[in-house]
Amino acid sequence: MTAVDIPVPATGRSPVKGWLAVLAVTLGIFSLMTSELLPVGLLTPIGSALEVSEGTAGLMVTVPGVVAAISAPLVTVATGRVDRRVVLAVLIGLVGLANLASAFADSFAIVLVARFLIGISVGGFWSLAGGIALRLVPEKHVPRATAVIFGGVETASVLGVPTGTIIGDLSSWRTAFAVVGILGLVSLACILFLMPKVPAEQTITFSDLPKVFKGNAGVRAGIVITFLVITGHFLAYTFVRPVLLNDGIGDRLIGALLLTFGIAGICGNFIAGALVANRLRQIVVGISVVLAVAMLLLALVDTDTVTAGAIMLLWGLGYGAVPVTFQTWILDAAPDATEAASSLYVSTFNLSIALGALFGGFAVDGIATTSVLWIGAVLAVLTLVVVGGARRTAAASAE
Repeated sequence: MTAVDIPVPATGRSPVKGWLAVLAVTLGIFSLMTSELLPVGLLTPIGSALEVSEGTAGLMVTVPGVVAAISAPLVTVATGRVDRRVVLAVLIGLVGLANLASAFADSFAIVLVARFLIGISVGGFWSLAGGIALRLVPEKHVPRATAVIFGGVETASVLGVPTGTIIGDLSSWRTAFAVVGILGLVSLACILFLMPKVPAEQTITFSDLPKVFKGNAGVRAGIVITFLVITGHFLAYTFVRPVLLNDGIGDRLIGALLLTFGIAGICGNFIAGALVANRLRQIVVGISVVLAVAMLLLALVDTDTVTAGAIMLLWGLGYGAVPVTFQTWILDAAPDATEAASSLYVSTFNLSIALGALFGGFAVDGIATTSVLWIGAVLAVLTLVVVGGARRTAAASAE
């Protein structure tokens, strides 16, 4: 790479101050993910108010996902010499302002521009935040701190999006966006006041991104695993509502089942965070098996509310372990190129979300609703092949 300094764990920094900084980054991740997913529960009122169809309104979710996939490496390279606290603060401030702009928008075009800006922030913030725990807390606390940071992703699904939807139902969708915008500005203040300066330790160029991919078998395996699992998950999970409805689950109960999924996801995140330092490959295998089993059960079993709840709990536990586990895989594979590798990971993650939802829609329309469960399970099983290949490659390299 052009110039690389190995990140040095913050062994000399106060653990209390380090953890406060970790919590500030977690609040930022929570704000970002709530912002990205908020339109899911508000598509109908937004479409009605801005005179677009629900399908068109769905672009509010698609646009930031695609943009985040592109912006992750771009922001990482463009800000290579800038203090990480400054970069994170600018990106989270942009999220706050973009949501406030959406709240006052009088046309759908303005909303899409705001969503475009949110996509830039999601990709850039996530790619830098993925390895920031290395710089904030002592080395022994890094796995737990990383789990806390990515707990913000699951918490956004469990608390952020449902709360935003409730606010929108009780007041208006504009109020919901304004509240999330204010949350973004609060996150900005927390990062400015609670995070220490985090000088850039790596200077990377665009040429370094393919280098870290081509020259590192562990990174390649991590990227492929991420693509398979995330594409398979969102291919199926995006359409879990119609799947459950077809199984006879009442419309009013689906929200509770999704909440069960989210709560289980938080548990899975912290369970993985506690174990990932010593059992990384085993957790990846466990995630693949759990996701495949959950999807196959939902496809095969004649579910009622109780069995559907149990399956969603299992699915949530498996998926909740994904962010911290896969991020740790990438960090372990490229300890001397954490930001370059993390940007590729975040780009793959967000692109996989978009592709999963896209091809899931094709499958639902062209084959059958339950087909997404079978395809998702197959992709999860294929992950086992990649993990096995990575293990053999690592063993051969060690000889």
